[in-house]
Amino acid sequence: MNDSTQQQIALVTGASAGFGRAICERFLRDGYRVIAAARRMEPLRELQRQYGEAVLPVVLDVRDEQAIAAMRASLPEHWRDVDVLVNNAGLALGTEKAQEAVLRDWRTMIDTNVTGLALMTHAFLPGMVARKRGLVVNIGSVAGKYPYPGGNVYGATKAFVAQFSRNLRADLAGTGVRVTDVQPGLCGDTEFSLTRYRGDRRKADSVYDGAHPLGPDDIAETVAWVASLPPRVNVNAIEVMPTSQSFSALTITRDS
Repeated sequence: MNDSTQQQIALVTGASAGFGRAICERFLRDGYRVIAAARRMEPLRELQRQYGEAVLPVVLDVRDEQAIAAMRASLPEHWRDVDVLVNNAGLALGTEKAQEAVLRDWRTMIDTNVTGLALMTHAFLPGMVARKRGLVVNIGSVAGKYPYPGGNVYGATKAFVAQFSRNLRADLAGTGVRVTDVQPGLCGDTEFSLTRYRGDRRKADSVYDGAHPLGPDDIAETVAWVASLPPRVNVNAIEVMPTSQSFSALTITRDS
């Protein structure tokens, strides 16, 4: 690893568990310094205890514009030039059909997956452009491309991530700043389904039974590969599914 790579700084949201934690650890092993941001401090402290001064733990709710501004302003001087922003914080709530969904769940998903991602990008993108280098990695989902029953607003938020990423690429032409939309499929060993099913461990575990899903390390490996490419290479989007997952046939409802 060369010295320039060792000095790079990655900021990862949703860093307390799942994809975020695995991405932080992978960057740290690759010699990055990591700003680990999440709503829960104790998991971030654990990460800091393991990796020492290479980790800067930050309590942050990405839905809070003022908190983001305060966090950015309070970063120590040698932590301010973020080279890689990983917009990972996100969630799904519920699998009810749209006509049965809880409006509060829709708002929470939009506020986190759409507004939070946009706020973080808006806060750190100008610095990258000014330095003529940087990488924004947005964690999307195959749900943003392939609809399924119960995916309504969650899938729509991830469709926003995909289109926002493409539009960022259009705006950033000539700046040297890269953008990648990473779109995972079925992935286990995270808090995703436990959150979606409101803490029902049985339902959450049943999603992955016998399915051989991806794991957080697979997504971390994907992000690390994108970040390792030469500055001339931009991966616009990368879709990653477990081998066991594929494309479902279109549903047809017939008269009984």
